[in-house]
Amino acid sequence: MRCARGSARSKSDNPHELRACGVSSRGPLEIKLPGDVLPASFFDRDTRLVARELLDKVLVRELDGRRLWGRLVEVEAYLGPDDLAAHSKGGRRTARTEVMFGRPGHAYVYFTYGMHWCLNFVTREAGTPQAVLVRALEPGPDVGRCAGPGLVTRALGIDRALNGAPLVPPDLYVVDDHAPRRRVYATPRIGVQGTGRWEKGLLRYVVDSPALSRPIPRARRLRPTPRPGR
Repeated sequence: MRCARGSARSKSDNPHELRACGVSSRGPLEIKLPGDVLPASFFDRDTRLVARELLDKVLVRELDGRRLWGRLVEVEAYLGPDDLAAHSKGGRRTARTEVMFGRPGHAYVYFTYGMHWCLNFVTREAGTPQAVLVRALEPGPDVGRCAGPGLVTRALGIDRALNGAPLVPPDLYVVDDHAPRRRVYATPRIGVQGTGRWEKGLLRYVVDSPALSRPIPRARRLRPTPRPGR
């Protein structure tokens, strides 16, 4: 069933089935996204595992009657007080980081460089301030370039208004549409110079995609990716 332009959902027997509609040069474009919205319990786990398993899931933003989405291809894990690159390093608890100390499965949105917003997903149990930064998406129809955290928020219309919002419909959520899983590569995070051993920690997780903010180093392609806890 083809949905009309601007329609967010078509009729379906599956309450979790999403249909995103856009317009291409060839006319109406319909993309079918069957799947389940990730529950808060998905985020209430080891942050590195959450980061890895977010790859190839679909980030959905509903805004002004439209459903915008992109497939997650690049994320970074931030591991709380011990992680010198995390906003919560040393247990720092401020008005900005308060969301990180809250319950898992919420959005942590902050402004950086006086230029753009960054979207994170809060992980682990309340009181353990960890999060996953969304760095890049393969954009869906009518969604702009998402090869960087600032581009992601700009393309999906994400700003401070979503800081602390639960990752549930209708505003912002993640869907598992059971797409085939691609190989995951782990590299050092971007822009964390001066953080000692954390500077080289393999906490940026990506799949091979032209939408990455930075390509996968050739040397990293040749090494097996360590699993969390190893």
